[in-house]
Amino acid sequence: MKRTLTRTIIYFFVFFLFIPLAAEEGMHLLSELHKLDLKNKGLEIEVLDLYDPNGTSLIDGIINLSGCTASFISEDGLILTNYHCAFPAIQRVTTKENDFMKDGFMAGERSKEIEAKGYTVRTIDFYKDVSQNVLRVVKKRMTHAERTKAIEKKIKKIVVETEKKYPGKRAEVAEMFKGKTYVLFVYTYLKDIRLVYAPPRSIGEFGGEEDNWMWPRHTGDFTLLRAYASPGQKSADYSPENVPYKPKKFLPVAPEGVSEGDFVFILGYPGRTYRHRTSYFLDFEEQFRMPYTVNLYGWIIETLEKMSMSDRETTIKLAPMLKGLWNSMKNYKGKLQGLKRLQLAKKRHEEERKLQEFINVDKKRAAQYGNVLKEIEILFQKERAVAEYESIMRYLNRIVDKLSVAYSAYEASIELKKPDTERKRPYMKRNYERTIKQIERGFRDFYEPADKAIFKELLTRAVNLKGDKRITPFDKMFATEAADAGKTIDAFIQDAYEKTNLGDQQFAMDLFKKSPQDLEKLDDPFVKLAVSLYPLYQEIKTAQDEREGQLDKLSAQLIDVKKQFLGSDFIPDANSTLRLTYGRIEGYSPADAVYYSPLTTIKGIVEKHNTGASHYQAPEKLLNLYEAKEFGAFKEEALDDVPVAMLYSADTTGGNSGSPVLNARGQLVGLNFDRAYEATINDYAWSHDYSRSIGVDIRFILWFLQKYSGADYLLKEMGVAK
Repeated sequence: MKRTLTRTIIYFFVFFLFIPLAAEEGMHLLSELHKLDLKNKGLEIEVLDLYDPNGTSLIDGIINLSGCTASFISEDGLILTNYHCAFPAIQRVTTKENDFMKDGFMAGERSKEIEAKGYTVRTIDFYKDVSQNVLRVVKKRMTHAERTKAIEKKIKKIVVETEKKYPGKRAEVAEMFKGKTYVLFVYTYLKDIRLVYAPPRSIGEFGGEEDNWMWPRHTGDFTLLRAYASPGQKSADYSPENVPYKPKKFLPVAPEGVSEGDFVFILGYPGRTYRHRTSYFLDFEEQFRMPYTVNLYGWIIETLEKMSMSDRETTIKLAPMLKGLWNSMKNYKGKLQGLKRLQLAKKRHEEERKLQEFINVDKKRAAQYGNVLKEIEILFQKERAVAEYESIMRYLNRIVDKLSVAYSAYEASIELKKPDTERKRPYMKRNYERTIKQIERGFRDFYEPADKAIFKELLTRAVNLKGDKRITPFDKMFATEAADAGKTIDAFIQDAYEKTNLGDQQFAMDLFKKSPQDLEKLDDPFVKLAVSLYPLYQEIKTAQDEREGQLDKLSAQLIDVKKQFLGSDFIPDANSTLRLTYGRIEGYSPADAVYYSPLTTIKGIVEKHNTGASHYQAPEKLLNLYEAKEFGAFKEEALDDVPVAMLYSADTTGGNSGSPVLNARGQLVGLNFDRAYEATINDYAWSHDYSRSIGVDIRFILWFLQKYSGADYLLKEMGVAK
């Protein structure tokens, strides 16, 4: 199928994606690789070995694993990814009796590998430009909201038609430049994924939140899974009859690792970057969205951590939510610090001032582009005016479990009556089964005291909203003075959780079989609240579609004039599509008179353990192995120790978690899992001075598997001699 790459696609990438290279910045698209002169950067294999549109290459071993990146490392579908990427799978099979979070997990043999419920694997088959096809639906007289809806519907139609043409495959359309260019990606899609090995949490998260996004790092953030398929190697749901999947390519492991200064590269699925957004976007991020999120997440974390201390069962239930909240909050704090330190919004304002001058000096340009920046500014002013209101509404529906289930059921009852391509994505035929299963899985970790506390906090924020954007149903429910609102909210919450039947999983799932009229008649407090909030969510969606449609059109114009201004084209922002980035194993200086070297060792684990802090409690067996200097074949002679983590100057972001770090010969030498604190700003700007990514050194992974866990059978499967 890769032979379907046409001259049109090649023209698209040549015309739109050429960029003069500067240092190692850039998350490069596959078709761009031949322009990068990677041989002079240090690559020892051919570019076709990385990506061959007409044959098998390294990219065939790279996986999108439920939003993270991973890679095949054996001919029998063995997968290497991060511990934190596999954490939900580990948590779902953890009980007080079988505490895999605390003790780790090793199947030992394939018959004992455990289903990783909810996990899927995607590997890229081919892609093609569909920009003309998508934008053909846009008509001049459309409102901005109509434009947004027309594009959404067309994208869904392309996806559905493609999946019908290629049964068993998964299709996605990615927006490469906002409002301007769209590319269709087709993937092999595997649904039977199983847990093979996980280290104890004390290793997989060594250092806890203290070390998260920090260097020096000593975290063994790795896990092994396996993909299964039908006996005929077709994608299939979990079944005992399934067999290990045979990938077209798996990555060779280099047990000798890397040294400082070595060339490395990463193939992965970076999530989102915003390097081509305006100063008005950066102002909004810095002044509202991230501070608001940090404040709310900080409150929830403090509340849930107190609750999680009560007993082990509660700790297990709340672990995934706490882990996600902590990760996001610290990331946002780092970004805020970076935005302020770099004065990025101010610099972008100055760039835009010069761009505006360039526009104004030419009458034709001024007529076509003269108001683009001003109109974008007005859009963000409108968004800021409703930001708190829309944020509260979004979080109510996202993190209050009882309300989320009730609302999803009511929304589904309406959406399922629409033609498939007019439905919201979770309710399309291709997604609906997964949506239902995800809701069902949520019942296992429901913890009512946490749900109540979060609900109360959001309701309190809602009744204290200022201005003309109020949440009408709450105003009617809590029609009291603000000073008494807390008592009223307490009484409402107590009554709602006592009277609802949504604690009964069967009752809750049966709601998804009912009509809107049936649900509107139910006397359940959360269903009634969901029904009353539904019109407000539709109003918000319409307003957002209007803003999005206008912004798409303006952004496309902005890209055009920026190309004229700069005299060159540029790499599109990351958007969860497969990219390559490269750099070297190298340290950096985060502050005056401070230098961070690029490799840490087991010695650092022992030193941190000896501080006595709870997040630095290493397993006793590891301490004993270090004391006996049981390093085996994985010792780095120059360090007289086993390397644990490494720094490199590749350009990564969220979604690159689990990406393989590859040496100049295309061999796996590490596993990307984080960025340094200063590099959290990567989403908005990259600099060789401070942008460093962090990975687990392959030598520590192999050493821990062999010496700590006795998993020689896994090393053998990877092709690593004992």
